[in-house]
Amino acid sequence: MSNAERPFSLRSVAMAAFLPTLLFSIGEGAIIPLIPLVANDLGATLAVAGFIAAMIMLGELVGDIPSGAVVSRLGERNAMLWASLLTVISVVVCLVAPNPWVLGVGIFLIGIATAIFALARHAFMASYVPRVYRARALSTLGGVFRAGWFIGPILAAGLIFVTGSTRSAFWLFIVCSVGAAVILLLLPDPSATFGQRPTRAAAPADLPAPGLFATIRDSRALLVRLGTGAALVGAMRASRTVMLPLWAVSIGISAPHTALIIGIAGGIDFALFYVSGQIMDRFGRMWSALPSMLGLAAGHLVLALTHDLPANVEWFIGIAMFLSLANGIGSGLLMTLGADLAPKIGPAAFLGAWRFTADAGSAAAPLAVAGLTGVATLSIASGVMGMVGLFGAILLYRYIPRYAPHRPH
Repeated sequence: MSNAERPFSLRSVAMAAFLPTLLFSIGEGAIIPLIPLVANDLGATLAVAGFIAAMIMLGELVGDIPSGAVVSRLGERNAMLWASLLTVISVVVCLVAPNPWVLGVGIFLIGIATAIFALARHAFMASYVPRVYRARALSTLGGVFRAGWFIGPILAAGLIFVTGSTRSAFWLFIVCSVGAAVILLLLPDPSATFGQRPTRAAAPADLPAPGLFATIRDSRALLVRLGTGAALVGAMRASRTVMLPLWAVSIGISAPHTALIIGIAGGIDFALFYVSGQIMDRFGRMWSALPSMLGLAAGHLVLALTHDLPANVEWFIGIAMFLSLANGIGSGLLMTLGADLAPKIGPAAFLGAWRFTADAGSAAAPLAVAGLTGVATLSIASGVMGMVGLFGAILLYRYIPRYAPHRPH
């Protein structure tokens, strides 16, 4: 039986799709909770630390612009190799940074590399995985990212305890990026492993891949409507990623304890990835989207009321766990919706546009958190983001049935 004729199973794509992603996300997960703390150690105020942390999402947004063309031109594996190399260079910039602004440049470059790496995996899964398995496969991919964001902070906490240096976590990201590149070099190219793409028709060889902004223009109605909902999903996830470390700094939790708390919360997030996929495949995308967005909104709103309470640390831990629960229920949602909506020919261009739209929210939210913290308080920033989440839930409720209705298989 040829590769293209084999019955599909998640196990058949595990090594090629998941192992390099796991390593990359362990490294990324190790540093993300610590960015505000490193910036603070370099002399940044709370608002500036939030701005520096936002650079990774802004980098992802900028990286989305060329990522579709890069993946289409180089192929998934080569794009991930170059992204791993850029990550190593970027982390070195962070390690030698003498001030918060140089640190911000390094974090921004990491965001660009992350965008290319993530799109390459997304395009591969959208191309090779049959629709009947799509949500489970992409939720598993999302779960692999979440596994890294669970393991990475815990490893970072251990390294900080041993070395006494917050920046030791950045060395872990270098090791993981090199490891991902080595695995990609040792494993066969997915196109050679799986042969002809089973779920996508071949595009004519003489047709150039459309650019990002041309694709956005062609799909503007969908992207303005459902894409705005996706952007607000990205905004709530990014707000959580930045808000929790900033809150920990604000109430005086130490760096290793912050990494440990966020790592344990990441375990809850990770544990739900396959449940999310099962829900989306069996009942429809809406049954994952709404509980996730409403939970993220509620968590931000409650957090806003706890900053000055005597038990603020206990409240912080509980809300961190609840936000991870809400986020985990939505594991793989944006990737699944993107794969549902992508054209059969040349999906990378549309997926780049879809990711750009979602990442616009991911980039804007941390900047909004930093700005609101600077002009008001962190509590007000959390409350505003909670209201944004409620509005996002309304958009998803309205437009998912229109553009991505559930179809029984």
